[in-house]
Amino acid sequence: MTSRRATITRKTWETDIRVLLDLDGSGRVSIKSGIPFLDHMLHALSRHGGFDLELSAEGDLHVDDHHTVEDVALALGAALDRALGERRGIRRFGFAYAPLDEALARAVVDLSGRPWPEIHLGLMREALGGVASENLTHFFRSLAVAGRMAIHLDVLRGDNDHHRIEAAFKALALALRQAVAASGDDEVPSTKGRLT
Repeated sequence: MTSRRATITRKTWETDIRVLLDLDGSGRVSIKSGIPFLDHMLHALSRHGGFDLELSAEGDLHVDDHHTVEDVALALGAALDRALGERRGIRRFGFAYAPLDEALARAVVDLSGRPWPEIHLGLMREALGGVASENLTHFFRSLAVAGRMAIHLDVLRGDNDHHRIEAAFKALALALRQAVAASGDDEVPSTKGRLT
């Protein structure tokens, strides 16, 4: 399997983002999105996914958190897509459960090349750590689209919204770790013969 690294730069009038992703890392992170709560969630995603991630973002946070959260997800998804290349020699599918105290989340992913987000977080608070709850859902949707993958993410239970969302990020990390893992051959895991 060739090197599975990618660097993505995304610059718009609203944000300026740089992502360096290594799928075969050890969970080393350097994340500065300008939103500490998002940094915390991305740290969990990287650490439990076993990815090395360097991410820096400057966004129009004086407006609100939407553009930064969305564009970070788009850049990270694009980096994942690029690092996977033709998606040869990967397991393709991954699934995981992750608890955090009373909360339990389930993530199922398919690195099919076909984006489909089914995101059901059930968050009750309007915002967490300065991030609108609707933008946390939007993060996962944008990640699925830019990463060209199906993500089914459900928080099954939990009373504390911080626990619910952190369990969701951790479950997704574990499912992605499984899906990007080497299959032991150099085949494209598809009856079509391609995933791109």
